[in-house]
Amino acid sequence: MKIALMDSGLGLLAAAAAVHRLRPDADLVLSSDPDGMPWGPRTPDDITAHALACARAAAAHRPDALIVACNTASVHALPTLRAELEPALPVIGTVPAIKPAAVGGGPVAIWATPATTGSPYQTRLIREFAAQVSVVEVPCPGLADAVQYADEQGIDAAVGAAAGLTPPGVRAVVLGCTHYELLADRIRAAVQAKAAEPVTLFGSADAVAAQALRRIGAQPAPDAAPTGALTVLSSGRESALPAEALAYPEGGQLVRVGAV
Repeated sequence: MKIALMDSGLGLLAAAAAVHRLRPDADLVLSSDPDGMPWGPRTPDDITAHALACARAAAAHRPDALIVACNTASVHALPTLRAELEPALPVIGTVPAIKPAAVGGGPVAIWATPATTGSPYQTRLIREFAAQVSVVEVPCPGLADAVQYADEQGIDAAVGAAAGLTPPGVRAVVLGCTHYELLADRIRAAVQAKAAEPVTLFGSADAVAAQALRRIGAQPAPDAAPTGALTVLSSGRESALPAEALAYPEGGQLVRVGAV
């Protein structure tokens, strides 16, 4: 079994680690675009072009499924990716976990990039899945870039600023960018420090990993031998896992279990 994941950068690590936890015997292909990142400031057509190139590089390795582990690419490029690659290659997109966060009642905060915050896409998801609860959209300028480069000072500043914009009554925080899932513990601590009640974080990595297995008819086997191999593609070129990936538990997990 081989599962490919794509993103502009390190945002794919959380979903890759989730797949590896479910199937440590699965081969992984990680396709990112360091030459073209960040994708967020690009036009929708440009994002689609870069995402398509990233997906084609992954597809050349003949995976059984492709996870688009990027909210921005899922918003703008998913129809194009599916039109080219499916049904031969199932393509699984990433959607912010607004629906499960709203089930427990509000208030809910959605941390996302400035481009996504207030966007028609996110507004539609809120209207569709969280119309009955109080929702606060929290822009997080600079956070994804700080995560990508493991910039500790930048991370602290961006997380602190976003936590300051998050009302103290919030009970759930949706991580609306896959990069943010690499900071789950730090974000939870920052929000919890000023919260009146316990705060639950909602990411997408576990859900997309499980969906990828369902799409190919595979069952979770977390006790399987960790025999999976890892292929890393950087703008289409085979390379090593970036050093910055090892700053996060998810990147270290792929090394510790012998996947590289």
